[in-house]
Amino acid sequence: MESTKKDILRGGQFLVKETNCEDVFTPEDFSEEQVMMKEAVKEFNEREIIAHKARFEAKDFDLTEEVMKKAGELGFLGVAVPEEFGGLGMGFVSTMITCEYISSGNGSLSTAFGAHTGIGTMPITLYGTEEQKKKYVPKLASGEWMGSYCLTEPGAGSDANSGKTTATLSEDGKSYKLNGQKMWITNAGFCNVMIVFARIEDDKNITGFIVEYDPANPNGITLGEEEHKLGIRASSTRQVFYNDTVVPAENMLSVRGGGFKIAVNALNVGRIKLAAACLDSQRRVLETALQYATERKQFKTPIAEFGAIKAKLAEMATNCYAGESASYRAAKNIEDRIAMRLADGNTHQEAELKGVEEYAIECSILKVTVSEDVQNCADEGIQIFGGMGFSEETPMEAAWRDARIARIYEGTNEINRMLSVGMLVKKAMKGHVDLLGPATAVGNELLGIPSFDTPDYSELFAEEKEMIGKLKKVFLMVAGSAIQKFGPDLDQHQQLLMAAANILNEVYMAESTILRTEKNAKRFGEDAQAGQIAMARLYLYNAVDIITKNGKEGIVSFAEGDEQRMLLMGLKRFTKYANHPNVVALRNSIAEKLTVENKYCF
Repeated sequence: MESTKKDILRGGQFLVKETNCEDVFTPEDFSEEQVMMKEAVKEFNEREIIAHKARFEAKDFDLTEEVMKKAGELGFLGVAVPEEFGGLGMGFVSTMITCEYISSGNGSLSTAFGAHTGIGTMPITLYGTEEQKKKYVPKLASGEWMGSYCLTEPGAGSDANSGKTTATLSEDGKSYKLNGQKMWITNAGFCNVMIVFARIEDDKNITGFIVEYDPANPNGITLGEEEHKLGIRASSTRQVFYNDTVVPAENMLSVRGGGFKIAVNALNVGRIKLAAACLDSQRRVLETALQYATERKQFKTPIAEFGAIKAKLAEMATNCYAGESASYRAAKNIEDRIAMRLADGNTHQEAELKGVEEYAIECSILKVTVSEDVQNCADEGIQIFGGMGFSEETPMEAAWRDARIARIYEGTNEINRMLSVGMLVKKAMKGHVDLLGPATAVGNELLGIPSFDTPDYSELFAEEKEMIGKLKKVFLMVAGSAIQKFGPDLDQHQQLLMAAANILNEVYMAESTILRTEKNAKRFGEDAQAGQIAMARLYLYNAVDIITKNGKEGIVSFAEGDEQRMLLMGLKRFTKYANHPNVVALRNSIAEKLTVENKYCF
């Protein structure tokens, strides 16, 4: 595999190293096999999910289970599962594609699919013994059995390791008895296997168990009623109670006390997949709004021709394009890292685990950004529909309700923001990402005299790429100064972490968008990529604004006097365009292309 030979950027290194556009993977690079997979899943989505929207909205849980079984028969539940365990054994990018296109028809099915294939099956594939994998994985991959994941408790949400559910070893050492309560358990109503986390004695960390569930022989397991939720209404969500539930000792997953590590790593995969699940959903919302805007006339004019609506359509398309760019960039990094580890003799389990773990920072960035973009997209979709958007007769209100959960599950966006910066600092301390060197260089640059030369910006994106370099300096300047000031206590300063994370997120998203567009402009010509070039410029313009605001918030909150003045001057210098883009013209050009094509055409 040529990918194993390249020097692949490590997770988080995007911040301190320059990436060539040739080295990023884009949706335009999908292989023939990946395009076929995409088409097959899209067709399934249209036929089995979108066609039955009303039934999903009416809380038809049986339909969710039925569609999941059909997805299993077609192999969609086993895309990431190795062939020896009944899966298709496809690469990480293909699992992202499947997740993206099966998730946009309905939030309930998307949630059931994500919980089953990700946190329901993945922990056994990645942490199970050979016997456990042979016993459970083929049934989960084929859809014969359904999986669920039981981590959250009434008192243990974001602090997942604080769960009170207990596991007590029997006297003969052959089994454990589980006692406790779990809540918000997706697929609980129709699952056959539960990944349950419980604490043995006074262990510091929880332990994972594979627990079978058969309603005819419940083994001390009882389910609460279906929860009444804002969205994802046909996704089965229940409480689960364990009362002396007997689990064979050989059903312990990984090692005693290893449950927290399983939970964390399963969530990393879940996070990037959640970003994928929001991408085609944004496209569908945009297209529905676009088609309405071209048909709906006010003052004898289609509302799509009004500047206020053009602005909305352009921003919706731009965020969607950025989400695709960054998600598939990271997915291919993970796939390449897995391939590299396999080539070095790692087992499938080690390679997958370490491959995803390497890019945990990017997984958190994507989860946060794309989940917020899909919510904004649905919100603007309602606005474009006006009063009709608020009605159940149009698809917008359901899209908005279903989107809302994405900012909460797989770790809330607040937790993920703090995680991304926290993980980056940890990587720096381990020597995996050199933050200190570049941060010191930025500090020295602030003391020097800025150059007043007029650079040559004649090449496409020359100024934008220089801007990205400067925005990275903003992060290094703000985060570097904060680390110097607070050291290991930085994690106590959550509002500063949040501001730093907002800068980090925008740097990654804007850079990914520009690199994808630059790569495609070189391949397909700048004229063919005019809309994409406009979106890349618009995204960067918005990112600069967000970074300026968050940089300023950080600086005025932890620095005083001369230090504050110097940092604010640095912020001004690093967020300054030589030539501002004409934002209204950019938005108009994007919206006009959308209106002509009457679909998301990028």
